[in-house]
Order: sequence, then C-alpha cells, then structure tokens
Amino acid sequence: MGAGGLKIGEVAARSGLSVKTIRFYAESGLLEPVMGRSPSGYRLFTEAVFNRLAFIKRSQSLGLSLQEIQDLLEIHDGGSLPCGAIKARLDAKLQDIQAQIAALVILQAELEGILSGWQDQPPAHLIEQTICPNLQRP
Repeated sequence: MGAGGLKIGEVAARSGLSVKTIRFYAESGLLEPVMGRSPSGYRLFTEAVFNRLAFIKRSQSLGLSLQEIQDLLEIHDGGSLPCGAIKARLDAKLQDIQAQIAALVILQAELEGILSGWQDQPPAHLIEQTICPNLQRP
C-alpha cells in the first residue's frame, strides 16, 4: 500500500474486479471506509477494502442483492456482527429457492404431459376451435 492508500487500479488488480465495478461499489456506499482522494483526485482505499470486496462477492454468489448486502454492511459498520441478519436473509433465500423448485417440478410435469400427447397435425375440427389444440387444457 502506498503512503496515502491504495488507488482504485491497485484494488482492481489485486481483487480481480474491474475498476468500473469498484467505482460503482464505492459510489453506492458499499466500500466505506474510503480514505478519501489523492491530490490528483484518485479514490484511496485502505487494506480493509479487500475484506469488504470478498464479503460482497461471496454474498452475491449466494443470491443476495446489493441492497441486502448494503443493509448487512451497515449493521457491521454500526459495530455489530451481522451474522444473525445474514442467516435470516439466507434462510429466506433458501425458502424462495425451494418454492421455485416446487413450481418448476409442477411445470416440468405439465410440459411432459403436453409433449407426451403432442400431435403435429391435430384433427381438423380441433384446429378451427383454437390456435393450437395441443395447448388446450383437458
């Protein structure tokens, strides 16, 4: 780290993220504390930025939104561990995924049923009644 902190390019190179992403996170308030700016106007970060970036990347990989991540970081920045809040968010995310899986299983069964009786050329009397007789509900 330089005497005045890390420039955004250094943070990008070491973190594997783009300068644009880091700039976005900084402007969104996710990367506080920022040391300020250099005399030439560059954002300067402390080493703590890498811990925050790792937390942001991991949280995103688990399906949390940037707003949820910001809420959790605010708990941390307020002096508390956000572990309980993180667990609650992850529990809710898991319930959402389980509901989506159940809905997909139902959809899969419905699609399999439709496709099992599919007729490329349905009887003429059915064609006149609908756009595609295969999609009519029984």
